[in-house]
Amino acid sequence: MVEPDRAKARDIARTNVGPYFAIARHHQNNMRRFGFAEADFANGASDRLIDALVAGHTGRDPLEAIEKRVAEHLEAGADHVCLQVLTAGSGRIPLPEWRQLAAIAG
Repeated sequence: MVEPDRAKARDIARTNVGPYFAIARHHQNNMRRFGFAEADFANGASDRLIDALVAGHTGRDPLEAIEKRVAEHLEAGADHVCLQVLTAGSGRIPLPEWRQLAAIAG
């Protein structure tokens, strides 16, 4: 299930996204071009950076927030949007989450 608790969802996102910034300087450099600073890469990624990169935890309804983020990308000119499910545990196929996302994929 998509995590409805904002703090837990950010922790899951940080666990999955943070290592990219710790091991690959070019990821940091890319985000700096979008206005992020050194402080945003400390402690596994700032809330601001997580909120920009990961959808689903920034609103009251996680699926609605994801659907809105996808729509924003499409309205900005994207011809496709790829969604990756981030989970707290490893080794588990995220079938329930995929089913939830399928409902908004249309």
